[in-house]
Amino acid sequence: MDHSTQMEAARRGVLTKEMAAVAEKERIGTDKLMGLMAEGRAIIPCNRLHSALSPNGLGSMLKTKINVNLGTSRDMTDLEMEFKKVQSAVEMGAEAIMDLSSFGDTRKFRRHLTGNCTAMIGTVPIYDAVVYYNKPLAQITTEEWIDIARMHAEDGVDFMTIHCGINRDTAHKFKKNKRLTNIVSRGGSIIFAWMEMTGKENPFYERFDELLEICRDYDVTLSLGDACRPGCLADATDASQVEELITLGELTKRAWERDVQVMIEGPGHMPLNQIAANMEIEKTLCHGAPFYVLGPIVTDVAPGYDHITSAIGGALAAASGAAFLCYVTPAEHLRLPDVNDVKEGIVAARIAAHAADIAKGVPGAREWDDRMSFARKKLDWEKMFELAIDPEKARRYRAESKPEKEDTCSMCGNFCAVRNMNRILDGEIVSIFDE
Repeated sequence: MDHSTQMEAARRGVLTKEMAAVAEKERIGTDKLMGLMAEGRAIIPCNRLHSALSPNGLGSMLKTKINVNLGTSRDMTDLEMEFKKVQSAVEMGAEAIMDLSSFGDTRKFRRHLTGNCTAMIGTVPIYDAVVYYNKPLAQITTEEWIDIARMHAEDGVDFMTIHCGINRDTAHKFKKNKRLTNIVSRGGSIIFAWMEMTGKENPFYERFDELLEICRDYDVTLSLGDACRPGCLADATDASQVEELITLGELTKRAWERDVQVMIEGPGHMPLNQIAANMEIEKTLCHGAPFYVLGPIVTDVAPGYDHITSAIGGALAAASGAAFLCYVTPAEHLRLPDVNDVKEGIVAARIAAHAADIAKGVPGAREWDDRMSFARKKLDWEKMFELAIDPEKARRYRAESKPEKEDTCSMCGNFCAVRNMNRILDGEIVSIFDE
């Protein structure tokens, strides 16, 4: 093989099988895709050890993809349940699964994913270090932090969230610029606490070049984590968030010098009126690298409905340039999501992603809606179910309220505008109350 990473292949003019597959899915030319990848504006996360992968591309000019967070916690350790969530997520169209396991046999779950799952697999090695080494946080060494990232690469994960944008200098400034909700990133809070307790530099920042070599060896994409993402509207677009983004932009250039693929993680909680500007800031400071956003959640007062608050923000973010949406479930801020929560989160994120693709003019996006509209015009219920984002729910709703006449629904009945317009335009008589 004459290349180490997909980025290096693109820069050398080598068309990989992953590029060919992505170009076909995206309905774009291979030369265009390779050009975007050579510049770092599009990526294909694909660890060469993830043999089950069906590759997908990430970039603002490609279809917006969604990620599903799963994994065990101390209070919820059922691996079989997490496997079921993974299977359901892939069946519902999620392009990526992020394993955030923080308890139990995390490596067993991770290896199962990379051995069997067709979706991209991402992890946060910082979480796993605490579980794997099974000792107090302050006793984990710099070398051990790096070793855990190497282990994840060896296990076949396609992208790793690494919180390397928060260093000793930015941590010092963070303490001087008080926030309402401090640091809400789990990985960010862990590495911040470790630096405070040990007095040492963030290992992933200090030894970034070594991290790049690991990523290059396995073709792991770096997802540069936003330790300082805002956790409430009051903290959005503050000095800590922007300063970390500047650092991530610097690290992005260093990664590209080694042909390592990169995406940038972003907010977080954010008012609607700041989202588009934040997408522009990221594109500028991080040189057009694909942006991966959590939400953004546009109001803080809707626990139980944060799949909706995030879908609102996600649609605007993706329409403004974000490439990758991390789903949020109704359980966000409350508990580990169950299977139904996962489904609700995926549907909301897919709606947001598709709405953005329509706005951006992504090839093929509007065709789906036009096919649905034609089926509605024809009152072709089976075709409508087939085209629905959630066919099961659409079928169930109609079955639960059967209309008197099959070519109507129980909302309008004989008053159905579509039915009556079809008839009158076909030269038939419409007599609503006599039918």
